[in-house]
Amino acid sequence: MLIIEVILAVVLIAVIGAFFYYIPLAIWFNAIVSGVPVGIFELVGMRLRRAPVRIIVESLITARKAGLKEIQISDLETHYLAGGRVPSVIKALISADKANIDLAFQQATAIDLAGRDVSEAVEISVNPKVIETPSVAAVAQDGIQLIAKALVTVRANIDQLIGGSGEETVLARVGEGIVTSIGSSVTHQEVLENPDKISRLVLSKGLDAGTAFEILSIDIADIDIGENVGAKLQTEQAAADLKVAEAKAEERRAMAVAVEQEMKAKTQNAKAKVIEAEAQVPIAIAEALREGKLTLMDYKKLENLESDTAMRKSIAEGSEQPKQLK
Repeated sequence: MLIIEVILAVVLIAVIGAFFYYIPLAIWFNAIVSGVPVGIFELVGMRLRRAPVRIIVESLITARKAGLKEIQISDLETHYLAGGRVPSVIKALISADKANIDLAFQQATAIDLAGRDVSEAVEISVNPKVIETPSVAAVAQDGIQLIAKALVTVRANIDQLIGGSGEETVLARVGEGIVTSIGSSVTHQEVLENPDKISRLVLSKGLDAGTAFEILSIDIADIDIGENVGAKLQTEQAAADLKVAEAKAEERRAMAVAVEQEMKAKTQNAKAKVIEAEAQVPIAIAEALREGKLTLMDYKKLENLESDTAMRKSIAEGSEQPKQLK
């Protein structure tokens, strides 16, 4: 009997818990007291659809107390089920209404579902945000490198939040504008004397087109002098030219050596042919003597002629030696 009573008690408690869960009387009563009547069956339906009843009802109460009469509880539930952030949207709508910013509920939910923080966007529209660019290095026409940082004051563009580019695009475009401005300057001193020239040139380019922000001002926060890039490039070019000249000189030397070797080879070849021809002379003389084409007397005359030529050559060499000694 005791076991049956325990089981009945557990079942009763479960039934009561389920009743108060699916029929949130406390939340319903809170809405009634706050002047935002909500049907009890609407809350039951939200429970069955696994929507956060307390968050949606409290957001609706907040919106109605702030004067946003057009928002219905079904709109908030639909936005939540679509993956939206209901409290953030309500906060953004209230802030926009107090700041006289035209922001409709459908536009706010669309921005939220697009992944943007609509509450932060409204806040930036009211209080512009200052973002700092990373260090941007650029070279003036005189070859001196300048390193600049800028402070960009932006305001959120509500109409461009869907599909518009973010802060990264703005910073990239501002950096590009700084590089262009410094690069168009004749000397780096011109930039140092008039840093506002960079701001004016960058602002005139309309860099916020297609972004989720409106650029209000660009202020150069810091400019430092970097390397003498022009001199460095000239030095590197001179070193490269020297290497090219050395390579060409080595090529000419190698060609000269090749020509010299070729001439030596030709000379040696000619000497070899002369020696070979001289070796054939005695054979030719002997052949001529056998055939009778050359007599013994002619041969003796040839020997005498050779001896006379050798003697004259010896005398001539002997007469030249004293001149060389002088």
